[in-house]
Amino acid sequence: MIKNPKLWKKFEDKFIAEENLTIEQKFKIFDAMFEETKALGIFPLEDPLEDIEVDITIARFINAIPKTFEKNS
Repeated sequence: MIKNPKLWKKFEDKFIAEENLTIEQKFKIFDAMFEETKALGIFPLEDPLEDIEVDITIARFINAIPKTFEKNS
């Protein structure tokens, strides 16, 4: 859980500004991560819709949070 969103945002902005990977390097990293998930048997999913009800319920709760509450956090 992020306890200080302003500090996290500052970290993200600095990280993105200092990142110097080319698009080719980013794709190589993505491909390596994808191959790793296949090697571990995580992907492809046997049943992609398994537990979808849980995801939908969580999304409904998150989307029900008033925008004013988000700004005060």
